[in-house]
Amino acid sequence: MSVTDPVADMLTRLRNANNARLDSVIIPSSKLKTEIAKILYEEGYINSYDVSDDENINSILKIYLRYNKNKTRVITGIKRISKPGLRVYVEKEKIPKILGGLGTVIMSTSQGVITGKKAKELGVGGEVICKIW
Repeated sequence: MSVTDPVADMLTRLRNANNARLDSVIIPSSKLKTEIAKILYEEGYINSYDVSDDENINSILKIYLRYNKNKTRVITGIKRISKPGLRVYVEKEKIPKILGGLGTVIMSTSQGVITGKKAKELGVGGEVICKIW
């Protein structure tokens, strides 16, 4: 079965694993998904991620989720913004803030896949992939 929106599939797997309080989740890998996982790691939403490239099968992205001491979730919400049927692009002045700056916007720009905060610093707009808080 083919997936029409692989990024939405990744975010759904993350959301479901987070709600079930699993330690890790396995996702089919791609360059975009690896970049999103890198941003989630840098922003402190996940413990780590690992990309395994096996010759016999497609590459796999394994994400290790982060929880607080009493097993409360670090990721409280994650939402896909730009979809295949409706792409959402913003200018550099209109990059959204999530929860007054407490959340993170992940964007695809001419400078690569970066956070909304970094896009403002660089003065570039682009496609809003998702938001996480």
